[in-house]
Amino acid sequence: MSRRPGVASWTRYLTPDSRHRRLGLVCLGVGTTTGRVATLPARTLDCYAVVFLSRGTGRLRWGGRELALVAPTLFWLLPGIEHGYGPDAGGWNEWWALFDGPAARAYQDLGHVPRDEPVGSVADAAALEVAFGALARTCRPGDPSTDVDAAAAMHQLILATRRAAVPDPVAGTPVLATLLRDACLPVTVAAHARTLGMTEAALREATRRAAGCSPKEFVLRARLTRAKELLAGTDLPVVAVAARIGYDDPGYFTRVFTRRVGMPPSRFREQERRGPL
Repeated sequence: MSRRPGVASWTRYLTPDSRHRRLGLVCLGVGTTTGRVATLPARTLDCYAVVFLSRGTGRLRWGGRELALVAPTLFWLLPGIEHGYGPDAGGWNEWWALFDGPAARAYQDLGHVPRDEPVGSVADAAALEVAFGALARTCRPGDPSTDVDAAAAMHQLILATRRAAVPDPVAGTPVLATLLRDACLPVTVAAHARTLGMTEAALREATRRAAGCSPKEFVLRARLTRAKELLAGTDLPVVAVAARIGYDDPGYFTRVFTRRVGMPPSRFREQERRGPL
């Protein structure tokens, strides 16, 4: 813990090696600052960062935009985007974490790390305090498990930011529940949109914001998940499984299943079925 007049801070940096990076996500640092900290001048990171404010107000300059910050809130800093930030005169309480890896980019694709709107409101500040604290506790100097533990805690922190966010009014509609309910019916995306009283474009946007994918992809994953359950848990022939999940053509179902799962339905059944003792 370091202290300057009016400021208290704690920082821990990590230097994972190539083996840790093969985990897909690495934590490069975590810290907390309380008080009247100086404004961070313009800079550009080569990695990702997430910053959580539990108290105070301030400003964020991000990609040529200036955005107000009012706690509780969090914001994301992306590689290659110039930014700077700092509190108003009253100071603030801040947690931050640096991270990188292919999984970070996957979290972007899934909508957990936003690309265009860096600032998000927080509904459950206590949950984020817990998640950042858990990450900080993994950063133990001299412990050979630190980088692995920190990577796992970083995954949990990213998930915690999603759960702690103020619900998206668009993604909060019963879109996913309706798609999941009707996933195994022979229903088009246009028909799903009509059922929900939405345009197809609005349905695509709501599904992307809620699940990080298109309605078609969400329905396909739900169908294949149900197919796995039927293959592993019943004696239904593959033709019947295909029909149960909305495919009239069992050959097409087999091709789709094989492409997405990596093996044909019959092989999946052989691997997953367990006979009596």
